[in-house]
Amino acid sequence: MIDCPRVVIGGTESGAGKTSLTLALVAALRRRGSRVQTFKVGPDFLDPSYLSIASGRPCYNLDGWMMGRDYVEKLVARTTADADIAVIEGVMGLFDGASHDGLEGSTAEIAAWLRAPVILVADVYGMARSLAAVVKGFSTFERKVKVAGVIANRCGSLRHGIMLAEALQASHLPPMVAAIPRGALPVLPERHLGLVTADSRNLPLQALEALADAFERYSTAGEIVNMARSAPFLYVEAPECRGLTGRVRLGVAHDAAFHFYYRDVLDELEDGGCTLVRFSPVADGTLPEGLDALYLGGGYPEEAAAALSANGLMPASLRDFAASGRPVYAECGGLMYLCREMETVDGTRHAMAGILPATVKMHRGLQALAYVDVTLKEDALWGHAGESVRGHEFHHSTLTANPAGVDGWRAVYCMHKPRVEAPVEEGFQRGNILASYAHLHLASRPRALERFIASCERRTPGSLDGGGNRGS
Repeated sequence: MIDCPRVVIGGTESGAGKTSLTLALVAALRRRGSRVQTFKVGPDFLDPSYLSIASGRPCYNLDGWMMGRDYVEKLVARTTADADIAVIEGVMGLFDGASHDGLEGSTAEIAAWLRAPVILVADVYGMARSLAAVVKGFSTFERKVKVAGVIANRCGSLRHGIMLAEALQASHLPPMVAAIPRGALPVLPERHLGLVTADSRNLPLQALEALADAFERYSTAGEIVNMARSAPFLYVEAPECRGLTGRVRLGVAHDAAFHFYYRDVLDELEDGGCTLVRFSPVADGTLPEGLDALYLGGGYPEEAAAALSANGLMPASLRDFAASGRPVYAECGGLMYLCREMETVDGTRHAMAGILPATVKMHRGLQALAYVDVTLKEDALWGHAGESVRGHEFHHSTLTANPAGVDGWRAVYCMHKPRVEAPVEEGFQRGNILASYAHLHLASRPRALERFIASCERRTPGSLDGGGNRGS
């Protein structure tokens, strides 16, 4: 059962202020003693890091396109079991997602599935009664989605906020629950398309206190809680908890350069029997002892390129591990680290692990931002030929040459992107090494997750099941 009060913070558009206002609400609720479970809609690794700090609990992604309804409902049921309230931050505008003519992949889809009321955030700078027209459009656009209240962000004055609230009331529209003046919220640092990854330096306690102060001063948080309580009970099939232990010691790269992981994927790996052993490619001299497999996730290796290059012992340890035939799975930043070298935007070249026969080049502009549907052309660590998993790409780098066909490497992914006709051959594999720019959501495909764990469990060098992939 999902019986936790819940509310979605959706926006009229990207940049309306959802993240700052969600953090402010979470900080204010936590100050009141509430156990707040946070979620982030979409394939995002940055906002969840902020929400985790604000709530004091892990934040989980909810993505209808990648995960599907059954998985989303079970995840919410599991993670809200001991929470007082769930706060779900949306992505882009409320109805923006993977589809141009439906709810798929949007914040609205998650709100509809969870029957959660939406608090609509609008940037009202330079706006008066037109806000009523905007809110009416969002409120009536999709009958499955309930807009319960409005946050007017960047108000010009107290009088401006009152005027906007009166315009909504006169048109019999959802009420204003907060009118936030321009400059009332602390400014959060930005990088690329979103925020920098949160830590105690860029989201200190003082910033959270300031966010909470502003929200409590300019909002009616109690009214938002009452709206969250209006969400009905939802009955979902109970998720199976396997609780296996000791099958696999999985090394997980985790430091300032590598930290983009879906929390629920790590949870499911542990539930499937993996002991997760964190290590730092930046700071550690060698890999931890007794590992059966490695998982190199995404992050910002370009920000630590000099340090990664200077730590010459770790690449040697990685090469020895890979040569032993034990599985190495690398996503995005992990792929970049496996390359021979990295060229940063200033043209400086840094030696990397030297496993993948390619050079990665950083660009100032975004090179890929898209959902991906990956089908295996050959057997691989997470599945057999013909099986599929969904995920996404988000990177500012490219490989200067295709490593497929060099030194036994092959492209084993057939990668499809929504609204793009031609598939891309990607997913570079040799033996038990698999590297790709795609961040795949293995947890929502139980067969793929189990296959991955089983591949990691094989402690002796050799080929993958299905033939043709000899150890490196």
